[in-house]
Amino acid sequence: MPQKARTFSRKVTIGCGYLLYLPADYARSRKKWPLLLFLHGSGERGDDVNLVKHHGPPLIVEKEPNFPFVVVSPQCAENKWWSVEMLAGLLDKVKKDYRIDKNRIYVTGLSMGGYGTWELAVEYPDRFAAIAPICGGGNPLRAHRIRHLPIWVFHGAKDEVVPLAKSREMVSALRKQGSKVRLTVYPEAGHDSWTKTYQNKKLYAWFLSHQRVSAAARAKAAGR
Repeated sequence: MPQKARTFSRKVTIGCGYLLYLPADYARSRKKWPLLLFLHGSGERGDDVNLVKHHGPPLIVEKEPNFPFVVVSPQCAENKWWSVEMLAGLLDKVKKDYRIDKNRIYVTGLSMGGYGTWELAVEYPDRFAAIAPICGGGNPLRAHRIRHLPIWVFHGAKDEVVPLAKSREMVSALRKQGSKVRLTVYPEAGHDSWTKTYQNKKLYAWFLSHQRVSAAARAKAAGR
């Protein structure tokens, strides 16, 4: 009997634990809030979500109740890598359940989370207003998909875990596409280029200075 073509599909459920921070004024205000998605590094993987508080925005909001973002900090399972599908689903849920300004959604991450930041933005280039990958890397062949995004990249010059070249190759690919991507290199920093970055209030002001521009609006501005 000859072979026949068939198709198969199965709905797969992918989940994760996450920390959610709401600003102190959230309950008293009816306004929509900017959302900051934070992706941790490999050292915070597991099933204890409190590990995510070790670095970055989840650490900051423990001490700053007036941090001006809704902050979502998922935890990646042990021995796993960030799933962009899962992260997109988590963002959808948070947008549905809370008052989120869809035009002010930002993503940042360190090390493994820096890689995740690049990958998530490339896969969903029209979802974010700006991104800030720290000591990560991505696929420069796909950089053209995010050439329109405001991007601020951070890396330590003496990083022996993720070489500075990983960030430089993404920055180079983006600039060849006309991007105005920013790159900050800490001359004396090793892999920990995130502590100084996340303590810099200018980063958060930079995020808030950007709003998402839709694909249709970009096409209109380009005269297409």
